[in-house]
Amino acid sequence: MILSTFFQNLNLNFKDCISTTLVLALLIISAVTWYFLKPNTHHRLPPGPPGIPFFGNLLSLDPELHSYFAGLARTHGPIFKLRLGSKLGIVLSSPSTAREVLKDHDTVFANRDVPAAGRAATYGGSDIVWTPYGPEWRMLRKVCVLKMLSNTTLDSVYYLRRKEVRKTVGYLYSRIGSPVNVGEQVFLTMLNVITNMMWGGAVDGAERESLGAEFREAVAEMTHLLGKPNLSDFFPGLARFDLQGVEKQMNALVPRFDRIFEKMISQRQRVKMEKESKDFLQFLLNLKDEGDSKTPMTMTHIKALLMDMVVGGSDTSSNTIEFAMAEMMHKPEVMKRVQEELEVVVGKDNTVEESHIHKLPYLHAVMKETLRLHSTLPLLVPHCPSETTIIGGYTIPKGSRVFVNVWAIHRDPSIWERPLEFDPTRFLDSKWDYSGSDFNYFPFGSGRRICAGIAMAERTVLYSLATLVHLFDWTIPQREKLDISEKFGIVLKKKIPLVAIPTPRLSNSDLYK
Repeated sequence: MILSTFFQNLNLNFKDCISTTLVLALLIISAVTWYFLKPNTHHRLPPGPPGIPFFGNLLSLDPELHSYFAGLARTHGPIFKLRLGSKLGIVLSSPSTAREVLKDHDTVFANRDVPAAGRAATYGGSDIVWTPYGPEWRMLRKVCVLKMLSNTTLDSVYYLRRKEVRKTVGYLYSRIGSPVNVGEQVFLTMLNVITNMMWGGAVDGAERESLGAEFREAVAEMTHLLGKPNLSDFFPGLARFDLQGVEKQMNALVPRFDRIFEKMISQRQRVKMEKESKDFLQFLLNLKDEGDSKTPMTMTHIKALLMDMVVGGSDTSSNTIEFAMAEMMHKPEVMKRVQEELEVVVGKDNTVEESHIHKLPYLHAVMKETLRLHSTLPLLVPHCPSETTIIGGYTIPKGSRVFVNVWAIHRDPSIWERPLEFDPTRFLDSKWDYSGSDFNYFPFGSGRRICAGIAMAERTVLYSLATLVHLFDWTIPQREKLDISEKFGIVLKKKIPLVAIPTPRLSNSDLYK
C-alpha cells in the first residue's frame, strides 16, 4: 500500500515536471524568437552563416581567413557576424563600415580583444599593441611616436640603417650567380637595423646566414601563433587547460628573445659608460629611472616594447620588400621603370642614399601598390568595443571581436579598377597616403591605434628596395617558377619564399664594397 502510494505520487510529480519543462521551453523559444525577429533595427545583430551548437562557426573556418571572410562578405554583406564559440566575431569589409568603427566611434573601438598568445608574447599584454586604451597606452604611444620613431630620431640614426644595408650589398655581391633567399636576407637586414637602433647590436660574418634563418623562423612561429585560432580565446573557461598548446608553444619561444633583452639591459645597468648611449634602450631606461607618478615606465614595459620592435619591425617590413621584389620580377616592365628612375636620380656611378628617396615617385608607387595588393596585416589587429554600439544599422555588442578586412577592401572591384593586377601607376597622381584618412586605402590602419612605425617602415622599405634594384638584376633559378601566392597570418607572408640570383648592374665594383 505504501509502495503503491509512493509510485503514484512519483508519477504525478514526474508529469508535473514534464509539464513545467515544456512550458519553460516554449517560453524560452518564444523569447528567443521575439528577440531575433523583432522589427526594431537598433537591436539586430548583423547577418551571418548558420553555425552549430556550442562551436558556432568555428569548425567551418578556412585557414586563409582573409580570403574566406571576403567570400562570406559577398554572400552576407559588408558587415556580418560569426559565432566563435562563446565569442561573437564581427567582420567589416567596406570603407563605410570601417570608417564608422575606426573614425566615427574610434574611442569605443580603441581596445583589443587580447588573445592568450598575445599575452604570453608581450609579458601579459604590456606592449603598445595589446595594452587597453587609456593613460598607460597613451604613455607608450607617446614614447614610440614622439621619441623612438619620430623623423628627428630616425634622421639621427640613418648611418646605422645605411651601414646595415651596405653589409647586405656586400653579402649579395659575394653570392653573385648563386640563389639567395631574398626574404631571409632582407629580414636579417631589418633585424640588424632595429637591434642597432635599440642597443647597438648586429650580426656579422659567417653567423649572418644561419642566425638570420633562426631568428626569422622564431619570429615566423610567433606571428603564426598570434594568428592561429585558439580554443582558449573562444571558450575563456577552457583557457587554463591550453588545449591546443598555443600558450605553451609561445612560452617556449619568448625566452629566446627575453635572454637577449635581459643581457642587453643588465649590461647597460652594470657598466657605466664614459659617454651615455643615445639608442632606444638607453632612452627607455632613462625614462624608467625618471619615473612618472601617474603612468610609470616599468621594466616589463621596456621588454614588451623591445619585443614589438624586434618582431613587428623586422617581419612586417621584410615581408613587404619580399612581395615588392616578387611583383617587380613578375612584371619586368615595372622593374625596368624603377631602375630607369634610379639611374636618373642616383646615377650609374653612385649608391642610393635616403636623401634620394623623396625624388623617386614611381618607387613610392610600387610600395603603395604592394601594400594595397598584399596588406601587411590583412585583418588589422582585431578591435573590441568597450560598449554596445550601432554600426551599419546593426548592433555590435560590447566585448565582440571586430575584424576589419582591409585586404578585401583593397581588392574591391567597386573601388579599384583591375583590382588583382599589380599596377603602380594608379598611385602616381593619387591622393592616397598612409594617414588612414581615406578608407579605400589604409594599409597601416586608422584612428588611435594606427601603426606607430609608419615613418620607419616607409624609410626602410624604400631605401632597401631602391638599393637592391639599383645595384642588382634579379633572376629566378632554372626550372623554378616565380610564385606570388600568400599565406595568411596576423602578418601576411609569401607562401613560397622568394629565391633569386643577383647579378651586378653597375660596372664600378667599389659600389658593392
